Amino acid sequence: MEGKLSSVAKNFTPSSIQELSQLAQKCNAINLAEGFPDFPAPPCIKEAAVSAINNDFNQYRRVQGICDQLALKMKKTHGLNVNPLTDIAICCGQSEAFAAAIFSIINQGDEVLLFDPCYETYEGCITLAGGIPVYVALEPPQWTLDPEKLMRSFTSRTKAIVLNSPHNPTGKVFSRDELEIIAEGCRRWDCVAITDEVYEYITYDNQKHETIAKLPGMQERTIITSSLSKTFSVTGWRIGWAIAPASAASAIQNIHIRITDSAPAPFQEAALTALRSPIEYFETLRGEYELKRDFCMKLLGSIGFQIQFKPQGSLFLFSELPKDCLLSDVEYVEELIKQAGVVVVPGRGFFHGNESCNYQKRYIRVAFCKSGATLNAAAQKFGELINAKACPKILY
Repeated sequence: MEGKLSSVAKNFTPSSIQELSQLAQKCNAINLAEGFPDFPAPPCIKEAAVSAINNDFNQYRRVQGICDQLALKMKKTHGLNVNPLTDIAICCGQSEAFAAAIFSIINQGDEVLLFDPCYETYEGCITLAGGIPVYVALEPPQWTLDPEKLMRSFTSRTKAIVLNSPHNPTGKVFSRDELEIIAEGCRRWDCVAITDEVYEYITYDNQKHETIAKLPGMQERTIITSSLSKTFSVTGWRIGWAIAPASAASAIQNIHIRITDSAPAPFQEAALTALRSPIEYFETLRGEYELKRDFCMKLLGSIGFQIQFKPQGSLFLFSELPKDCLLSDVEYVEELIKQAGVVVVPGRGFFHGNESCNYQKRYIRVAFCKSGATLNAAAQKFGELINAKACPKILY
């Protein structure tokens, strides 16, 4: 069968993040690699899902109430008028919403701008559609956007730009000034902004998430994608959406129907309960994750890391290896598994630009969306190494 595989299939390799998660299971290691919570989802939404199953909401379904709630949220949070009947597509998670958004607008040879480093699935969707990814490097250690570099990246072939804020892997929240620069490029070159806003409610230190769609002239050229997954700790439910001008939303919905037909019906019903959560839920969520972020910063500090960029949002620390460490990111991760029984992600998988930049092999990503028990277990592992004064390869 190998000889029958398509060229696309041959070019796709397994996800390094999922491979590391599988390795963590196999080695009984502590998994700080993959960005899924290992603690329970809110009881009320689990009960809503069980109730939907028991009430036989188990067939193909599109729950219009989700669109109604999202339209209310967009008006209240961002001041945007969204028609719930025409401007929203319900999909199987943000991943499918993003893929369908790309398939709905990208033709063979179209260029798509992405900020580097970036989440691994974006490139795959673009290449599947026949598009050409063009990477615009964010400058470490603060992951700043160079306006001139961005503007030089636009060409007559540029069809879209992908914006993920809060950002995976760095934790950056794009500032209003940066959003204005990106919007100016979109308007000048007549491009579409496709956003990934799954961490929209997970911001720290009084940072606020803003969608680029609220800027002048941008709602009509923006496709927003998001989901329940991160906000409500239900990454396996696969309930997501795209919010876009009616023509794009219709195209995305049509692509979704031809690929998967329907998002899981009982979880759509439960989404109504989630989306009606009081503001206190989101405040508590932010506060709890901020504590986990700070805990992990201290944890890395205990083994010699100097955190140069404090995450402003999302669920990850993206940290450079200590200056005295001679290992690459991959080598460091391997030693961490062997010596401490803790799994994190090598940073190089998030970089796609100029490989001559040495820093691209000097970062690791740590997911802190874990229970207190998991984080304390990781701290204990590191503490044992420090007390034993062992493992010079990973202690600095």
